[in-house]
Amino acid sequence: MASPAPTEALLTTHEVAALLRVHPKHVYRLLKRGLPARRAGGKWLFPRDEVLRWAERAPGAAPAPASEPAPPAPLLAANGDLAVEALLSECSAQGHPLVGFVLADRTRALALVEAGQVLAAGWHGTLPAQHRRLTRLHLVHREVGLVAPPGRAPPVLERLPRVRLASRPRTAGVRHHLDEALRGVGLDSEAVHGRATLLASHRDVACAVARGEADVGLASRAWASRLGLSFRALGHEDYGLVIPTERLGEPTVVGLCETAQGAAYRRSLRGIPGYEPGDTGHLQLLAARAAGASSASTQGKSSP
Repeated sequence: MASPAPTEALLTTHEVAALLRVHPKHVYRLLKRGLPARRAGGKWLFPRDEVLRWAERAPGAAPAPASEPAPPAPLLAANGDLAVEALLSECSAQGHPLVGFVLADRTRALALVEAGQVLAAGWHGTLPAQHRRLTRLHLVHREVGLVAPPGRAPPVLERLPRVRLASRPRTAGVRHHLDEALRGVGLDSEAVHGRATLLASHRDVACAVARGEADVGLASRAWASRLGLSFRALGHEDYGLVIPTERLGEPTVVGLCETAQGAAYRRSLRGIPGYEPGDTGHLQLLAARAAGASSASTQGKSSP
């Protein structure tokens, strides 16, 4: 008697996503492009052999060779802002692709993006003229200023030359708030910073003050609140990520954008003093331009 034909191998959405090395949500986009599937019990099942044959013919959908190791997690470079910490935590909790973190001020972070070494960079302030198209993902409107030990108000600006100051290098965007404030009271910022300790992030500055290594520091209200420090505002600024526009369709970027636009992330930001979610999740296309030219903004807030 002839043996029965083997049962056809059917894959779930997550299994076919792993086979093709794409995000599970991208599988539904592939369905619209003709990915073979069966509808059973209200869910999609995918015949493995047909999927592989289809992937060989469909541009950009073929799985990597079985012997090829999985690519490393994409990286995000930023200065350790709590909005980024909350974004990566929420993104992971929702099952999106993992994103690694590189500590860098905004100038270094942008250079890493331009070099193709990281997926996204933390940024605040005006972008310089670009040689490639970038898209900005807005995260939060944040308050920055001077922090001091608990129960002790930050000193007035005129006293900064006579106290131990923990600040940031000139390449850090937050420095311009303090530089402008010092100029406003007739002080030379370079002279003040000549005897200051320059640290890599808001976190490092706040921790130095909390440990008693500095009398006053330049950091966000969010980090002051995290460590129970006193705070005096110097200004407000929009903070977000810049991402190469051509990477907006990648599963990792889709995950970051969907997380930023979600209610759970907004709730987490509202729980942090010094943060105003506002247009959190808004995408703005920053077209390549000459210095001084204005940027174009995308319409709406939908994810890529």
